[in-house]
Amino acid sequence: MRKKIAQLASEREFPAFDCARLIKTTFDPQPGMRIAILIDLENPEKEILNFEFLSKPKYSIQQLGYENFYTKLHNGVLSELNLKGGEIYAYQITGGSNLDLPSYAFTPTGQSKSFEEEIYPHYDIFLCISTFSATAPLTAAAKRFGFRGATLHGLNEIILATGLAVDYREVSSQAEKLRLGLTCSDWVEIDFQCQGRNFTLRLELNRQEAQKSHGLCLNGPDVANLPAGEIYFVPTGAKGQFPMRYEDGTIGVMYVDDGKIRRAELLMGDAEIISEHNAKLASDPVTGEIGELGFGTQILPFAGRDIQDEKVLGTIHVATGRSDHLGGHLTPDKFASPQHATHDDILFAPHKTPEIHLIEARIHREGNTIPLLRNYEPCDYIWELLEK
Repeated sequence: MRKKIAQLASEREFPAFDCARLIKTTFDPQPGMRIAILIDLENPEKEILNFEFLSKPKYSIQQLGYENFYTKLHNGVLSELNLKGGEIYAYQITGGSNLDLPSYAFTPTGQSKSFEEEIYPHYDIFLCISTFSATAPLTAAAKRFGFRGATLHGLNEIILATGLAVDYREVSSQAEKLRLGLTCSDWVEIDFQCQGRNFTLRLELNRQEAQKSHGLCLNGPDVANLPAGEIYFVPTGAKGQFPMRYEDGTIGVMYVDDGKIRRAELLMGDAEIISEHNAKLASDPVTGEIGELGFGTQILPFAGRDIQDEKVLGTIHVATGRSDHLGGHLTPDKFASPQHATHDDILFAPHKTPEIHLIEARIHREGNTIPLLRNYEPCDYIWELLEK
């Protein structure tokens, strides 16, 4: 019998995190390229000044970014990789996943800098270590200005010691095996059970080419999401029902038709949360559009952050909202409110959604219906692909 993913992750040995190795592997930068660090703060003009944010416990993500990237760049990595720059800029926290960034950021000396005029055009590589994901807006900017980058939102010690310590050439190789085994499929169906009720969500894939997030950003313009390790699709349609856990623990049933969540129904918890969600869906229907289906590919420990946990083999996630950074059509201008233009991952994992049982996820491909996951564990087909 195969070992469970959690046991495999606990037995895995990881090398120590190495900033230079990660940058070299992810970007293969050429001599003379310029690199910069981006972070987000509540009051960036004041809190980046003389690095004031380092004294505030609430900024653990940004502090880890400073310690493990900014200081490492200036203590040898720039010279080791023959890079230039190493500046750090702070922008105001956006308040939502993948919302557009503000127009200006600030330096440790208190200077205000325009992203489009004074930051983006002057660097080849950006590392964004933030509270909320900035993958979508940075991907859009990369296409305009020609840079490459990596987003590392939600950084914590577990991620540093595991998800960012791996060799992304190996991650890419393993992800490619799964991509080839899932690409050009017709549909995916996911069966859930929660509170004694069964639900099925069907996502139409229309035989599209599967994509992979694999941690290598060797050709620009492009932005990698780190930790990486997933196979994903932008569904062409969706229908059915699925349970969703809100941040406070409330669980609702999402009713999906024509590719969108149309309404939510209370299953357990706070009815007001459901009412607020339904009001948002009514006022801005595209917020409920299913814009992604993703499967984790790595054997990693759960870090308590979706950025890593959605990359763990055996997990599955769908996302609503903005999808242009994944090749979808939903751009910020199509939302009724700019603050609604988020890309929100809905992760199903044993530690994140213990009330929700993943009965089975299956794919229809080349005339066959193939089980992929059961109870958050890979089925034989997945293992066979990885062992090739």
